Amino acid sequence: MKDLTQGRPMKLILLFAIPLLLGNLFQQLYNLADTRIVGEFLGEQSLAAVGATSSINNVIIGFLNGLTNGFALLTARYFGAKDKDKVKETVAATLVMGFITAAVLTVASLLLLDPLLHAINVDETIFDNAKGYISVIIAGMSVSMCYNIAAALMRAVGDTVMPLIFLVVSAVVNVGLDLLFIGALGMGVQGAAYATLISQGISVLLCIYYMFTRHRELLPERRHFRFSRSLACNMYLQGTSMGLMISLVGIGSLILQGAINSFGAETIVSHTASRKISEMFMLPFLVFGAAAATFSGQNFGAGKYSRVRKGFIDATLLGWIWSVITIAVCYPLTPLFVRLITGSDSQFIAELSNEYIRFNTPFYFVLSIVIVFRNALQGVGAKLFPLISSLIELTGKLIVASMLAPRIGYTGVKISEPLVWIAMTFLLGAGFITNKDIRRRDETPEPKAAVRAKLSESC
Repeated sequence: MKDLTQGRPMKLILLFAIPLLLGNLFQQLYNLADTRIVGEFLGEQSLAAVGATSSINNVIIGFLNGLTNGFALLTARYFGAKDKDKVKETVAATLVMGFITAAVLTVASLLLLDPLLHAINVDETIFDNAKGYISVIIAGMSVSMCYNIAAALMRAVGDTVMPLIFLVVSAVVNVGLDLLFIGALGMGVQGAAYATLISQGISVLLCIYYMFTRHRELLPERRHFRFSRSLACNMYLQGTSMGLMISLVGIGSLILQGAINSFGAETIVSHTASRKISEMFMLPFLVFGAAAATFSGQNFGAGKYSRVRKGFIDATLLGWIWSVITIAVCYPLTPLFVRLITGSDSQFIAELSNEYIRFNTPFYFVLSIVIVFRNALQGVGAKLFPLISSLIELTGKLIVASMLAPRIGYTGVKISEPLVWIAMTFLLGAGFITNKDIRRRDETPEPKAAVRAKLSESC
C-alpha cells in the first residue's frame, strides 16, 4: 500500500506512475505483437480487418474499463479517509455492478455486431475476418474487466508494482500464444483474439491470488455486500461518468474509423500504424492522468485540498517534459516504427504515417493538460466537466467524418484531434478554476466528519 497524502506530490506521482507506465507499455507491446504477427503471417488484408475493428473495441471495452476505474476512485477516496469498512463496501459494489454491466454489454454487443460493422464501413473483403476477431474479444470482455477491476483496486491503495509484474507475465504469454495459434495452428485473426483473452485470464488469476495473500484490506466480507442505495448510486454515477468519458472518445474514433475505412486498405494500415505509434507515446500522459486521479482521490478523501491542486499542476508538468522527448524521438524515427509494426515496405504507408505523427506530436503539450485535468477532476468527484469535454471530442470527430474527410480526404482526419484537444483544454481549465475545493487556500485539512459527509453524498 502507498499513502499518497504524505510527501512531495511530484515525486509521489512520478513513483506511482512509473510501474503503471511500464505496465501499459507491456500492454501496448503485446498489442503491437498482435499487429506484427498478424501482418507477418496473414498479410495486409487481415491486418486491416483487425485495425478496422479497433474503434468498436475502444468503445465497448473502454466503457467497461472506465466504469470499473470510476468505481475504484471511490475506493481511493475512502482509503485516503482511512475508512476501512467503506473501502470494502466499494469493492463489493464494484464486483456486483461490474459483472452485471459486463453481462448486459456482452449480450447487446454480440446481437448488434453486424450493424456496427456495417455502420463503420468495414469492406466486404475483410468483413468476415473483422467480425471473427472482434466477436471473440467482445465475448470475453468479462475477462478484461476482471483484470481491470483487480488492477484498479490495487492502484487505489497505492500498489502499482504487482499489477505491472502480472501484466509482464501476460504479455510474454500473449506473444507465445500468438505464434502458436496464428503461426503453428493457422487459426487466423481469431487466434490473436484468443491469445489476448487467455493471457489476460492468466493475469486475472495472479491478481486474485495476490490480493488474497497481500491485500486483504480489499477483501469484502458478506456484510459488505448488503445493498446501499446511496453508495451504489454514487458509485454508478462516478463510474458511468468515467466510462462515458472513455466511450465517447471511442465513439468519436469509431465515427472517424468509418471515414478512414472508406479510403482503402493501405490507408487503414497506415492509420493503424500511426495510432499504434501515437498510443505508445501517449502512454505517459495516460499514466500521469491515472496517477493524478488516484492522488487527487486519496487527498480529497483526506481533506487535503491544497495537495489536490498541486497534484494537477505537477502531473501536467511531467506530461510537458514527456512531450519534448516524444517530438525528439518521433520526428526522425517514425518510418522505422511503421516498418517494425506492419512489416510492410510500402512507401505510401510510411509517408502517410509520417505526416500524421509529425503534425500531431507538437500538440501533445495540449493533450497533457486534457488528460491530466480530465482524470484528476474525476478523482475529486467533478463529473460534469470531464464528460462535457468528451462530448466536445465526439462532436469534433463527427464533424470531421461527415464534412472534412469527404472534402479534403485524410488531411481532415490528421487535423481533427489537435483541434478538439485545444477546445477541451479551455473547458477543463474552467472546471479546474471553478471547483471550490481545488480553489481552497486553507492548508488545514477539513475535519474527517465533513470529508466523509462529502464522500457519502448520494444522487
